[in-house]
Amino acid sequence: MRIALKFALIPAQSFLMGADDGRPDERLVHRVWVDAFEIAECQVTNFDYAAFANATGHAPPPAPFNDPEQPVVGVSWFDAVAYCEWLSKHSDRRVRLPSEAEWESAARGGVEGVRYPWGDELPSNAATNEPRRVGRGTPNAYGLYDVCENVHEWCSDWYAPDYYQRSPDRNPRGPDSGSRRASRGGSWRHQVPFSRCAARSSLPPEFRYADYGFRIARDP
Repeated sequence: MRIALKFALIPAQSFLMGADDGRPDERLVHRVWVDAFEIAECQVTNFDYAAFANATGHAPPPAPFNDPEQPVVGVSWFDAVAYCEWLSKHSDRRVRLPSEAEWESAARGGVEGVRYPWGDELPSNAATNEPRRVGRGTPNAYGLYDVCENVHEWCSDWYAPDYYQRSPDRNPRGPDSGSRRASRGGSWRHQVPFSRCAARSSLPPEFRYADYGFRIARDP
């Protein structure tokens, strides 16, 4: 059994992470090196997640959006990790959640100094009543769809508001422990506050919200 997810290669690079004009946890802007990795072009969909739930007996998410092409939502961080572990067993490589640094480098599309993947203009999509089907809009420069939009995406890192004050400058992976897991990107309920590439958010890993989903990554 195989899931036909498409991945984009994100080249090894250094980039300016964070935003001096953002919230305190986005400061200070600092240069970070990230090794090459691959990340899914689209967020994991209801169709993708159903294959996992049906094969393993994992409980389906308690979310009201059932279109197979919508991103799966209402999944906890633990649910997202369980999906990655299952898919790794049915793939030629291990899949995982991206780190915050990987996510931001992918979202920026190789362009520094802009607020959003598409430039400095505010998001054109207003808040809606449900997430859009994935892959319908214009991808960013790396070919990623809905990045910074549609759903908040879980990352692998523990979250700490002061992490940028002490993070390493190569492949940062977040603090060693914490009570909340990091997430990135805007959502269908409130696009503007979290749609910037540098915007950080977080939740306790057991929480399941109707605007939280995920996108998977892997080493090349």
